[in-house]
Amino acid sequence: MIGGWDCHTHVFGPYAAFPLAADRSYTPPEAPVGTYLAHLDRLGLHHGVLVHPSAYGDDFSLLLDVLASHDQLRGVVVLRKDTALDLKLLRGKGVRAARFSHRSGAGTNFAGSAAMDDLLALAPKLADAGLHAELWTDCQVLPDIADALSALPVPVVIDHMGGFDVHAGTDAPGFRVLLSLVESGRAWVKLCAYRNLLNAPDFELGRPFHSALQQAHPERLVWGSDWPHLRVHPEPDTAVLLTTFKAWTGSDAMVHQILQTNPAALYG
Repeated sequence: MIGGWDCHTHVFGPYAAFPLAADRSYTPPEAPVGTYLAHLDRLGLHHGVLVHPSAYGDDFSLLLDVLASHDQLRGVVVLRKDTALDLKLLRGKGVRAARFSHRSGAGTNFAGSAAMDDLLALAPKLADAGLHAELWTDCQVLPDIADALSALPVPVVIDHMGGFDVHAGTDAPGFRVLLSLVESGRAWVKLCAYRNLLNAPDFELGRPFHSALQQAHPERLVWGSDWPHLRVHPEPDTAVLLTTFKAWTGSDAMVHQILQTNPAALYG
């Protein structure tokens, strides 16, 4: 799709020029921007959103280098409340958001990530700079933070479809909270279902969650491939993920809305 967007990806390396942080929780293989651009071409898309990986810590040099030479790409950084960076300057370099993490279990925070406290403290500065927030969370903890998210002065984009529990179903309290946030227009959602379906007996079990979000507020949805599928084995075929998204979405008009119109408004 000419003008279409892939709204959640990462790039790594080459490590000789852009080494990983010493304090990191994983060491991924290289996935340089040239390989990513070939991935976009294969999908028939043009624009991409690069999410700064925690494995790079506070070093944004790779992300900013890529953005400087590829005007069809946008970036998402990881910021903590003590940052001294000029957020308006970051926006001028192609950055559109800052990413935070608030998840259940042991993954609430980890090396190189930023937490919910950082989001609450930085939200006014994000708003002033014209940036939005992105949040890696899950439906187990979402009810506890829903009011705080609704009160933010910036849009919040929730990654990976809110980490829904395929076994709990679409009536689970946490997923209903996600739907209410989307319905209100306070939250956007990245339609990236596969990480929630790794242990599901049938990938089609994700379709009802997709459909519920689409019915809630289709103007608040974008799609992301999650390339290069970190720590997922075997890796999914991204072209199949996109084909599945299109099948679940239905009409060409709605596919265009989610792949092009919505992300152009959010990241363009």
